[in-house]
Amino acid sequence: MENEYKTVIEEGIGEYVEKKSRFIGYVRHVESEEEAESFIAQIKKKHYDARHNCSAYSVGDDKQIQRFSDDGEPSGTAGKPILEVMTGNGLHNVCIVVTRYFGGTLLGTGGLVRSYTEAAKACINDTEIVTKRCVIPLEITTNYNDLGKIQYILGQEAIGIRDTSYEENVVITADVPVDDVEYIEKKITEATAARSGLKRTDPEYVIC
Repeated sequence: MENEYKTVIEEGIGEYVEKKSRFIGYVRHVESEEEAESFIAQIKKKHYDARHNCSAYSVGDDKQIQRFSDDGEPSGTAGKPILEVMTGNGLHNVCIVVTRYFGGTLLGTGGLVRSYTEAAKACINDTEIVTKRCVIPLEITTNYNDLGKIQYILGQEAIGIRDTSYEENVVITADVPVDDVEYIEKKITEATAARSGLKRTDPEYVIC
């Protein structure tokens, strides 16, 4: 798993016009190949009357799945340029679909590459790019006397606190970056003389 990656949160829509041909770009966050294919099918259904619905997506823990489709356009003029816009922005777990309505004039290879590129850029510009970081939610159980020490360590290391429960003991759930888990556990153990309970849960991605 990568430690962090960039993605989009909300769907973005953008348009580019070249010699009366309309190129409408859509971008959405997706978590799997199935979600990406479902999004592509959704746009194709919405624009059933369009000549082409070209697409690209990148998904998987290590960006191992990257697909693109020219959907009838000359090879290399649509899907690949869309994917290159995506990767050029460092985006992952993202799907982009660009719908083309033919304007009556052939654009040539260069015109198609430029148009699909610009439409992909336009839809990305319509949404917000965020960074997601891989963390391990660390459950810290402590007595009230040691609470201040733990809060100081977490604050000093800029560790995000997801939840705090105050009962007989205090239970803090902190989002610790994967590379820092052992270091943070050691600091807490030393600061509290091993009085604090530490429990890791499965890694997940959170917005930084």
